[in-house]
Amino acid sequence: MTQPLPDPITSAGNTEVKRLRSLHERKYRRQTGWFLAEGLRTCTEAVELGWRLHRLAFLDGRGGDRMVRPLLAALERDGGRALPMTESLLSRISGKDNPQMVLGAFEQRWQNPDRTSPDTDRCWIALDRVRDPGNLGTIMRTADATGARGIILIGDCTDPYSVEAVRASMGAVFNVELVQMSEADFLKLAAGWPGQIVGTALPASRDYRKVDYAGPLILLMGNEQAGLTPALMKACTQLVRMPMMGRSDSLNLAVATGITLYEALRQQHPPEDG
Repeated sequence: MTQPLPDPITSAGNTEVKRLRSLHERKYRRQTGWFLAEGLRTCTEAVELGWRLHRLAFLDGRGGDRMVRPLLAALERDGGRALPMTESLLSRISGKDNPQMVLGAFEQRWQNPDRTSPDTDRCWIALDRVRDPGNLGTIMRTADATGARGIILIGDCTDPYSVEAVRASMGAVFNVELVQMSEADFLKLAAGWPGQIVGTALPASRDYRKVDYAGPLILLMGNEQAGLTPALMKACTQLVRMPMMGRSDSLNLAVATGITLYEALRQQHPPEDG
């Protein structure tokens, strides 16, 4: 049985409104260990997957909705706070003119780099200095869709828990493991890796469709502008390229990752006949 709801928040100067709004900035996400997720479906899936919910901001008057009640119950279990408020304040927190009815502040999860273990059936995706949150969110979404084990963020990467990355992931941020490590630590991991490390690089001569993606697999993708560093290219067991039939000489990082992931999936799990 959930506790009675507090009075609705109506002031932009409210401490809780300011706290949630601050989660748009990386330094405050680091300080609190929290991040924002938007939407009833996304928040519900996160709670069902066992993510800890610290705050739930929602449109005043919707606390009794059938789909909101389980979120309030999870909030009470986790020791969080319910924050009914006006639509204008929800918009202020989300940064959108047409905000979702529900905004949740969840606790971040980072896997210990030492537990980045080989997996025969599910590949790891390693991203070198990815800078665009939309790209990272889209890659998280594709990683989830292809059943990838998780994402290794190498070096100075954009934050997967930024509002933009979480939005682009369409909830997949809650269903992929996330690991941070330096290039030096990744090279140590790569040196002992028992399977393939396939990297995409413009200098490569091999077509991405003509290499072996047998597990345990790491798919290594480079920075949007600079590509992979020389040391990371050297760590790969195979370097591949995408065929370019027109005037473009490269693909968007998220697109290239998606294409390569689905080729790996096709090889590792061929479709059944019929």
